[in-house]
Amino acid sequence: MSKRSLAAVGAVVVSLLLAACGSSTGGGGSSAPASGGSSSAAAGVQVGVILPDTASSKRWENNDRPLLQAAFDAAGVKADIQNAQGDKAKWSTLCDQMINEGVKVLVLVNLDSETGKACETKAGAQGIKTIDYDRYTIGGSASYYVSFDNIAVGTAEGEGLVKCMKANGKTSGPVALLNGSPTDNNASLFKQGYEAAIKAAGYTIAADQSVPDWDNTKAGTIFEQMFTKANGNFVGVDAANDGLGGAVVAVLAKNGLAGKIPVTGQDATDEGLQRVLLGTQCVTVYKAIKQEADAASALAIALATGKEPTGVADSTPYPGQTKPSVLLKPVAIFPENVKDVVADGFTTAANLCTTAALKAACTKYGVS
Repeated sequence: MSKRSLAAVGAVVVSLLLAACGSSTGGGGSSAPASGGSSSAAAGVQVGVILPDTASSKRWENNDRPLLQAAFDAAGVKADIQNAQGDKAKWSTLCDQMINEGVKVLVLVNLDSETGKACETKAGAQGIKTIDYDRYTIGGSASYYVSFDNIAVGTAEGEGLVKCMKANGKTSGPVALLNGSPTDNNASLFKQGYEAAIKAAGYTIAADQSVPDWDNTKAGTIFEQMFTKANGNFVGVDAANDGLGGAVVAVLAKNGLAGKIPVTGQDATDEGLQRVLLGTQCVTVYKAIKQEADAASALAIALATGKEPTGVADSTPYPGQTKPSVLLKPVAIFPENVKDVVADGFTTAANLCTTAALKAACTKYGVS
């Protein structure tokens, strides 16, 4: 897929940015400077952002934080961005601190729906708008939800796995599912997508376990137990993200099966993309985090400056619960389109092509 088609996925983000950062301000003042300064409407505005951890994915600190910060800085909006480091008590404390700071908008990536819901209730009582970012808070009161179409993410994984299993000559057989955290609603949406795709293609689910807190070390232990119990009799493994996929590949490598049993992932991490290039992971799913961060920051800026956001539509991220949302489209990544992720600026060839084997793969698949 070309850079042009990747850019088209983010059209809704452009609409949001135009609405949030357009030429007019809530008070009729001048437009916001392109960088650094602040308009009369944005002066003194505060937005709080709580990120979840650094263990489940490197994206939160490597991608989301700098992208969000850059967007707020460009709009002249003061932002307090903190990471809870996987600690629910710390997450709740950060919520209380930001409410006490007097923020007008909270952008939240929950660790579980219970703590997320409690924070949103407190914020709402103080007139603070909240945005569920990437992860939906079940039963929460967030004003908006910004994420990827997470069922589509799972479907891309499952269909990718089916493609790889068929390429191996396996048109049926037992598949293992290594799911994300049971407290993360996204994990259930991912599973809904990939399990349906795998079953629809005629494969059977022979093992099915979730990994607490998306912990990669626990994932390795859990999959090793699954593998031993099944005597390695899997024709494919759907691992919910690249971190879990790496844990699966490590177990397969110990048993001489890396690259012989297809494995999935998502997030298009450098490690995941390298495994895709080398053939030990059959597919990852690229979620253009800049589009997601731009959409969330645009919403936050609009809400904090008293503007009406556009480019949103109702979705049903949980049965029976409707939320005004921005849902972005994921892209399945195989060896032949790893170059599109690089072309999109998400990573670099220097990050990926680090060994002789990877350099050869990069040359083969046009990664430069």
